[in-house]
Amino acid sequence: MQLAMHLHHLLYVAAGGAPGTTGNPYQLHIINLGALAYGLAAIGPGVGIGIIFGKYIESIARQPEAQGRLTGFLWIGFALTEALALIGIAVFYFLK
Repeated sequence: MQLAMHLHHLLYVAAGGAPGTTGNPYQLHIINLGALAYGLAAIGPGVGIGIIFGKYIESIARQPEAQGRLTGFLWIGFALTEALALIGIAVFYFLK
């Protein structure tokens, strides 16, 4: 319930309904919406990178001899996941 209230407030502010503003509170401000979209787009890669490195450490703890083979897969997974964050920030700049 708390999350829904916070998201409603964020969308209200992104729509231009911040306290002290004049005009239509439902008029869409595209810059604010782009910043909100990038903030939401950065959550997924952040969680993904945490999972990738956590599983890498777990697998090295179980089989230390496999470290050489797993390191390459670690960096490939990291690069692909980080690409999602870069796409998210590119969309933010295209919406300006």
